[in-house]
Amino acid sequence: MNTAKQLHTFHIPVMGLAYTIDSPIRIGKFGISSVISIMDDDLIEKMNAFYSAKFEIPYHEITQKIHDYRALRITSYLNLVDKIVKEKFENFKVEIAESKTALENYIAILPNKSEIKKGLENLLENGFEFKENVKHYIENNLYPGDIDVNIMTKLDKDNFEKDEQLPIEFNDAHAALRGFANSNLESSVVLSAGMNPRLYSYFENFTTFFPDLNNHLKKKITLKVSDFRSAMIQGNFLAKKGLWVSEYRIESGLNCGGHAFATDGFLLGPILEEFKSKKNQLIQSAHELMTKALAQKEMHVPEKPLNLKITVQGGVGTSEEHEFLLDHYEVDSVGWGTPFLLVPEATSVDKATRELLIKAKEEDLYLSHISPLGIPFNTLRGTTNEQFKQKRIDESKAGSSCPKRFLALSKELDAKGICTSSKKYQDIKLAELEDQKDNLTTENFEKKKFSITEKACLCVGLANASYLENDIKIKGQSQGVIICPGPNMAYFDQEVSLSKMVQHIYGNANVLQNTNRPNMFVKELTMYVDYLKKEILDISNEITAAQIKKLNAFKSNLLDGISYYEELFSDVNYFEKSKATINYMLHFYKTEIIEIEIPVLELTS
Repeated sequence: MNTAKQLHTFHIPVMGLAYTIDSPIRIGKFGISSVISIMDDDLIEKMNAFYSAKFEIPYHEITQKIHDYRALRITSYLNLVDKIVKEKFENFKVEIAESKTALENYIAILPNKSEIKKGLENLLENGFEFKENVKHYIENNLYPGDIDVNIMTKLDKDNFEKDEQLPIEFNDAHAALRGFANSNLESSVVLSAGMNPRLYSYFENFTTFFPDLNNHLKKKITLKVSDFRSAMIQGNFLAKKGLWVSEYRIESGLNCGGHAFATDGFLLGPILEEFKSKKNQLIQSAHELMTKALAQKEMHVPEKPLNLKITVQGGVGTSEEHEFLLDHYEVDSVGWGTPFLLVPEATSVDKATRELLIKAKEEDLYLSHISPLGIPFNTLRGTTNEQFKQKRIDESKAGSSCPKRFLALSKELDAKGICTSSKKYQDIKLAELEDQKDNLTTENFEKKKFSITEKACLCVGLANASYLENDIKIKGQSQGVIICPGPNMAYFDQEVSLSKMVQHIYGNANVLQNTNRPNMFVKELTMYVDYLKKEILDISNEITAAQIKKLNAFKSNLLDGISYYEELFSDVNYFEKSKATINYMLHFYKTEIIEIEIPVLELTS
């Protein structure tokens, strides 16, 4: 593991639009890296105003009347966050150099194996009174966490000025990328939700993503991926343009928060094993293509491959799981998302929603179809958004007013794009359904009606928590809050301080009162078995050969994954207390999967 420039062995991934919108301001001074979503420029502008006032920094409003306002808002906010984090970090260094208690508290949240932790402990034991030595050590060894940003590549809607379509660079994701590229940050853009060739090509417009004469990348590219093949394809695509992927962030297909991108039955353990064994292949392939492209562009060509990190996230919940991922798979960092929703010092969540999260049980956390993107979405029952949405449905006013239009991607009814959660879209679809009513059974009619009205306004729902927490006025139709924790939330049931949560990650405290929490790998397997059964159940009468082939491959991949785990858990020195339970569950699911019948094509005479 490369820990030379890494204080912590965990990071906080992006969560929703609002939940990590200001996390760097909250926790960056401790050396903890986190990720800001830069998709909602309206929320970003409001947070810019809020934090400018809080830290008494001059604020210049960027209205929608200003040319390229979306990118300008993002640049302005990221510069503000960068400034605040740097100032807070400088003050923090003074505090821990002057106060023994503050230094002891800081040491308590560093990883046990950290050389910096040992160095600070030595200073504490052998002469904290020599303030110059302490200051010197802090100055040379501490640094703030990275302020990374996230762009969901699918959110790249065309934009219009009146009826005239604007050039591609004014698409949502393109403008967000430009906003980051023009900012003062030296950090990573995390690209999630798959490949967007037009957006990837747009990176070439910014020299900040190319290595300088010292082989340094001012701004880096991180790809969130769910398997090795996808990493190889996307990494090489960018390398052919002279662009280097500095990190592959592997996320569980189902055992995660937010949108869930299920694999074809490939489980996290075997995926991580493939990355571990083929990391060099990933590096060499990209290096070869990148150097060729840079030479053609007559740009600086690094002789050796640049640094490459492999990180992982999705469902981790104990220090043993954390340590196992670092040790066995040799990953550089582990993402802890969902548990941090219960840490007010780290994330932006309103009080009512946090209370709902604390009370959530397994059955309250589910994979829904509320996302207008048409991708399964992890969510929580009982949110205020659910209540407002149902009230509108009951009053025959289904759908959202759609003020932000980030998900207005369907071209079915409007060339400019329309969101499937909007009232405009749902009114048309419900009227069409009403016309078909006589030809449908009551059950079928209700099912189709539910699939139309189920869609929720994520743009507003995923941003509202920050407004509520910070007392910022919410305009327009009441949408309430949508929150998107992973299934892991069921096992965390109390508000936790930042210090205690970090100590939990490193095995120096325990915040889990629920003793029935399954191992993260078993939990993911459970979800994939349920997913396969649902896929079979949802198949219409007109099944195709391609569907059958896919389902058989899915089943086969799950069984291969179980065989991998059986061998893995018999060899490793981890999970000794839970090994019997893990092996029992693996055997249980193996039997269940073998008994799952995949439909066959009926031959017609």
